[in-house]
Amino acid sequence: MPISPPKRNWTLNDAPALDGKVAIVTGATGGIGFETALGLARQGAVTIVAGRNRAKGAQAVTRIQREVPAAKVRFEMLDLASLASVADFANGVTAAHGGAIDILVNNAGVMGYPGRQRTADGFERQIGVNYFGHFALTARLKDALCAAPGGGRVVTVASLSHRRAALKLDDLQSERSYNALRAYGQSKLADLIFALELQRRAEQNGWKLRSIAAHPGWARTDIIDSGIGGGQPNLKAWLISFGFGLVAQSAREGALPSLYAATAPEAAGGAYYGPSGPGETRGSPGLARVFPQALDTAASSRLWALSEKLTGVGFG
Repeated sequence: MPISPPKRNWTLNDAPALDGKVAIVTGATGGIGFETALGLARQGAVTIVAGRNRAKGAQAVTRIQREVPAAKVRFEMLDLASLASVADFANGVTAAHGGAIDILVNNAGVMGYPGRQRTADGFERQIGVNYFGHFALTARLKDALCAAPGGGRVVTVASLSHRRAALKLDDLQSERSYNALRAYGQSKLADLIFALELQRRAEQNGWKLRSIAAHPGWARTDIIDSGIGGGQPNLKAWLISFGFGLVAQSAREGALPSLYAATAPEAAGGAYYGPSGPGETRGSPGLARVFPQALDTAASSRLWALSEKLTGVGFG
């Protein structure tokens, strides 16, 4: 059955109340993640700001409470570059909320390290944080998501960069050859493949959850400054950041596809949402184009099996 696009010019004002629902947003101390957490808190959700920097987490919570005085929001430590931290976080939030989580937004991301870096578990850092960490987190929270009244939602944030990316299953860690942007693109392609495969498996196995992908288009966040921009000489970094800033939309606008996917009753499992404007770079939420390399179900199954093996975490 074809997936219907969002209503024209959808905004957070069109979202339902989320009172009593528990929502987790990874990488929510700034940028798209912060705006997503703010939007969920504004709709009444008990919102968990998940991140690896406690000081930034406290600041994010304060900012949300300033804008939404009645917000039920708190910070929880989560370092997606550490599978041990992922396990601790998942165990803690599951216990704190009676074994039920309504919304998980896999948003956190790193971008464009000029040299190959590794996570605590030895993964190339971009695919380790952007993909493997979220794969393991979702697996550990699967039962809690399925236990949510009406079933939980998993929103995984992909990127326009998936369009030019290739999935190299024989070199996911970029050990043979490292290129910052290729590694980033592969990690976001893996995120999109995961979101689509999770929905297929949910339907096949009767898991009570909905898996949806989203992307922010071109949105001005600190991932540019801390990633590819920050990795260049000062003048080039400034030019990259300045040029991108001229054409990019705000982080608040960029968060709308994620918020649509996380809140709209009509948001469909297996759908991919992004900005509806030219090239999906900006604009209100609409259906996004999935490129063929993300639709290869044989590659999806191989990636899933490899991910379970490398992370040591399965979906049962």
